[in-house]
Amino acid sequence: MITISDAAQKELDAFFDANQDAPKSVRIYLAPGGCCGPALNMALDPATDTDAQEEINGVVYCMAKELFEVTGAISVDISYMGFTITPENPLPSMGGGCSCSGGCGGGCGGGEGGSCCG
Repeated sequence: MITISDAAQKELDAFFDANQDAPKSVRIYLAPGGCCGPALNMALDPATDTDAQEEINGVVYCMAKELFEVTGAISVDISYMGFTITPENPLPSMGGGCSCSGGCGGGCGGGEGGSCCG
């Protein structure tokens, strides 16, 4: 379900080492999009019985089963802009309101190569 790069794992390990009271559960969710449509993001959130879940290195990664059915497997990496989350299947386009030729800021990571406009 989820593949995490060594660099992203190192960053997550450092976060959890520094925040030992934080729940070791990371939710991948579909965030509303800016000009380039929705993107996958991560947040600390406990898994529920209705989630697809996988434990990797002591951290539970979860996402709504309905979202997992759309995205398929997820790859998590990190770049200078933050975590990038790339789905196996492309996210449905919601028709953004700007030209993506100028690029979209932030670390939305919903598209190819970490660009939300991919």
